[in-house]
Amino acid sequence: MKRLVLRLLALLLLSALSLQLFFLARIALMVVVDPQSTAFQRSEAWRLLVEKHELAWSQAWSDRVSPHLGRAVIASEDAGFAEHGGVEWDAIEKAWERNQKSEARAEKLNEQAEKRAANGKVATPPRKVEAKVVGGSTISQQLAKNLFLSGERTAPRKAQEFLITFMLEALLGKQRILEIYLNSVEWGEGVFGAQAAARHYFRVDAAQLGPAQAARLAVMLPAPKRFEKNPGSAYVAGRSATIQARMGAVELP
Repeated sequence: MKRLVLRLLALLLLSALSLQLFFLARIALMVVVDPQSTAFQRSEAWRLLVEKHELAWSQAWSDRVSPHLGRAVIASEDAGFAEHGGVEWDAIEKAWERNQKSEARAEKLNEQAEKRAANGKVATPPRKVEAKVVGGSTISQQLAKNLFLSGERTAPRKAQEFLITFMLEALLGKQRILEIYLNSVEWGEGVFGAQAAARHYFRVDAAQLGPAQAARLAVMLPAPKRFEKNPGSAYVAGRSATIQARMGAVELP
């Protein structure tokens, strides 16, 4: 029995090591070869086919993305991008603390709603309040997740994200990480990459994006499907003005 357990552990260890070597080889290839798709893009394509029975898709790689967009995305998503080693531990700790408070608040509100329903004070069943979860991920971490991983929130997946992030930083460097990120990130339903986003929202090429246009695209990144429904909203306008004001201080890698 003991020998069987040891064999199983050895097999698990070998499988885990093989998976890391697979990721390492894929990332090493990205030094010279542009990735054709990401795990997130493939999952979105499948979702669109299943839910809408069609695939409205727009993606095109661009080797000439406006530097304004790089500055805007860094200013909005990851101000310390050029300095950190892939992970900002302070940001992760702050995000965890905020999420704990948000989950506690949501739980309290749900308990109060259930009590009111039990006492007959409301006519319809209460709608469950969902905790607002925020992330502390860097651009490198976001790219690691999009390239290879699912969106589930588990400790093993987060650990794998860290490992892939360090591989990206070690093999590709900041400039290439930013280039791949801008050319693969989602900017709307079925809209992936800077070129597709520039054409979709502004009818220009990615190389021609101005500071204001770049800032508006950067605002959309946390929730592109939500913001694309009203890209000219007051929030997008106000937030993009803030990002544009910060762009001058951003140095590209």
